[in-house]
Amino acid sequence: MAGSSLLTLIDDIATLLDDVALMTKIAAKKTAGVLGDDLALNAEQVSGVKADRELPVVWAVAKGSLLNKVFLVPGALAISYFLPWLIIPMLMLGGLFLCYEGFEKVAHKYLHSADEDKAHRAELEAAIDDASVDMVAFEAKKIKGAIRTDFILSAEIIVITLGTVAGAPLVTQLAVLITIALAVTVGVYGIVAGIVKLDDLGFYLNAKKGVSAWISFQKKLGHWIILAAPYLMKGLATVGTIAMFLVGGGIISHGIPVLHHLIEGAETKAEMLPAVGSILGALTPTLLNFGIGIVAGALTVAVVSLGQKIFNKEK
Repeated sequence: MAGSSLLTLIDDIATLLDDVALMTKIAAKKTAGVLGDDLALNAEQVSGVKADRELPVVWAVAKGSLLNKVFLVPGALAISYFLPWLIIPMLMLGGLFLCYEGFEKVAHKYLHSADEDKAHRAELEAAIDDASVDMVAFEAKKIKGAIRTDFILSAEIIVITLGTVAGAPLVTQLAVLITIALAVTVGVYGIVAGIVKLDDLGFYLNAKKGVSAWISFQKKLGHWIILAAPYLMKGLATVGTIAMFLVGGGIISHGIPVLHHLIEGAETKAEMLPAVGSILGALTPTLLNFGIGIVAGALTVAVVSLGQKIFNKEK
């Protein structure tokens, strides 16, 4: 009996772990849009500090991120247990927020001139070079801002993950949420640390001395890393914005039955086309979700902007 019970327990644990692994994979896929934005935003947040303080600042933000998730994970579980009906509205709000943030980024790019961005960058560089500026307070402000940004993005990730595991047992929900929370924190801030020190690696390799083929290769590699680092940041921001529209639009379309059925119908019709049907059928849901994300973002930005104008006018 004891052996049988032990085998049953092992089987139950194996099944649970298998469920956790599967749901974690699905949740990670659904939160990809937020992760791309998380990477770009946090790497940008810690820019503007001195080179020898970049890693300590990243570590401070990472600790703040873990603390954020210590509050968010139990909160998500409490909602799942006591107020399960609230999960779908929260998911929809999270999707709208993703679309809003993505559209606001696009709008900012076209509504603000390059001179304004240069002026902001010059202000950061001047603060670093100015001996009268309290760098401890400057760093603390940067860290506080990054942790606040992380809280919003982490809340989105936790809510999306919660929607993925909503029907699972409480233990499975807890395991998936903890796994995603830890993986996101370690993954994002590990990569952020690598990104902010990438230019240092480039300068290190470029400064190599010697005439051998290996040294020459390292110098060239360092040179290309220095040139590529700024474009990597821009690329991350662009990919993150696109993913936000895709993920946000997907959440909204799944939450509104009419849109979901329209997308399914469009996918079926696309698959029936000769020669290109299979390709178009696979692309149709992605393109439609992307379009829904853009429209939802534009509408949300318009509503928020109008609300701000009315509030400021009354004030």
